[in-house]
Amino acid sequence: MKKLILFALLLTLSFAIGCKKEKKETVTETEVVKSTEVENVYVIKPEATSVTWTAYKTTEKIGVGGEFKTLNFEEKSGSTVQEALNNLSFSIPISSLFTNDATNTRDEKIKTFFFGVMLDTSFLKGTITYANNAYVASLTMNGITNDLPLEVNVTEERHVIINATMNLKDWNALEALEALNKVCFDLHKGTDGVSKTWEDVTIEINTTLSKN
Repeated sequence: MKKLILFALLLTLSFAIGCKKEKKETVTETEVVKSTEVENVYVIKPEATSVTWTAYKTTEKIGVGGEFKTLNFEEKSGSTVQEALNNLSFSIPISSLFTNDATNTRDEKIKTFFFGVMLDTSFLKGTITYANNAYVASLTMNGITNDLPLEVNVTEERHVIINATMNLKDWNALEALEALNKVCFDLHKGTDGVSKTWEDVTIEINTTLSKN
């Protein structure tokens, strides 16, 4: 009888220890899942983002590059790249335009004779959205808001490159383009003697999404 009672106690103790081990393993698995979720958070920050652009002159279509040194938006995160970029609102001060011109005259001409003749010339504003497997920036310039299709490429290192091509007529900016070409008439002449400033401007945005 004593042996039977002892055997029952040992069996109960073994069962209790087994339950504790199983419970501990379950907690560990939960912690691993939570850790994985944290690692997969993508964060886009303004200080890790740059905006460059290329305009074109002469009939040979020679590129003239520049950048906006300031890009304003609130830090945003998501469990995917698409979620991090979706509904991201931004503003770009025109005053931050920079072309690294050796003569130190080009920047002021663009600010004064191009952006300066538009409406609401202090900022470019917009919102990036992601829907139906496509990215679009709803961009406001010259008092007009239009959609700008975006091409987004992401590397395994969380580096994101966004490309777009603006046609200035979609923002009613051809008058401003003509004013700029007039003040840069000789500088925009090609080998054929024709002065031309093109309507399309290419834009590239680079950013590295960090972990939260």
